[in-house]
Amino acid sequence: MRVVNHIRELRLKNGITQIRMAQDLKITRQTVNAIEKNKYNPSLELALKLIRYFNVPIEELFYLEGDKE
Repeated sequence: MRVVNHIRELRLKNGITQIRMAQDLKITRQTVNAIEKNKYNPSLELALKLIRYFNVPIEELFYLEGDKE
């Protein structure tokens, strides 16, 4: 199973651009793009920052493919 996420949906729902999110988290826009496209899994540290950034439980941000769609 692979880890997938709802980062793009949450980012758009909150009206945040990839550039703004990258600046806020001190990462590159390319990293944001890769995470959103499930081409890169963030480190544990970055995953925790993302959870805090969106103020959501981990289950709302990340899940194992096949668990829910």
